[in-house]
Amino acid sequence: MDQSNQFLKQKVALVTGGTRGIGKGIAKKFLENGYKVIICARSKPQQVLFPSYEKNYEFIPCDISKSQSRTKLIQETMKKFRRLDILVNNAGIAPPQRLDILETTQESYDLVMNVNLKGPFFLTQKAVKEMLRLKDEAKIEQYNPKIINISSMSAYTSSPSRGEYCLSKAGMSMMTKLFADRLSEYGIPVFEIRPGIIKTSMTKPVEEKYDKKIAEGLLPIKRWGYPEDIGKTCYAIAEDMIPYATGEVINIDGGFHLRRL
Repeated sequence: MDQSNQFLKQKVALVTGGTRGIGKGIAKKFLENGYKVIICARSKPQQVLFPSYEKNYEFIPCDISKSQSRTKLIQETMKKFRRLDILVNNAGIAPPQRLDILETTQESYDLVMNVNLKGPFFLTQKAVKEMLRLKDEAKIEQYNPKIINISSMSAYTSSPSRGEYCLSKAGMSMMTKLFADRLSEYGIPVFEIRPGIIKTSMTKPVEEKYDKKIAEGLLPIKRWGYPEDIGKTCYAIAEDMIPYATGEVINIDGGFHLRRL
């Protein structure tokens, strides 16, 4: 059996922003369960991300805010693995500087929206076209592709000092609904995962603040979330453990979304 046929038998997941934090946790879960994984980010990591799975993943540099970079990412994915089962839109950035919405700059707004919403929207568009082509042409046995969008509790939680971030995540919620609706006729489900307070390098500057808040009862589940919590959820979706759903929001936030008296 040649290598190309071998690749057709192994599922492939593409994880944007997969070199650190939540994205790295997602990629690791897929690798642990036999997936081939494409990891993309703007900068190449300085060291091997997963030494135990070095032959099972590929890093492809990509700035998802740029059309040419998105096109190259999908082209390289298909060239290397000839299939794409799971797209995880995880890549996202916070504003370079927290500013009150009365002071937010157009430059910061455009930067955040281009990476967090415009990029995932048009990357999904390109990925779906390949998924539909594979459904028609490749005749891959048990080919059931899926789209997973990683948004945030900021999709509905007001933070006036980083309004552009909140808007981008709220937009991703509607993006999930739109693609879920449009792709339902092709049997491609789309899910939104909303992480809560997750222990990553992004939350390191506010670690002490949230340690205190969690201890005081901010969350019904009294602990930080971890990247592997998100990874497990992505894997459950990928493996059809949530089969009769699309357009669904899954809150992985320790119960933060509950309204309590």
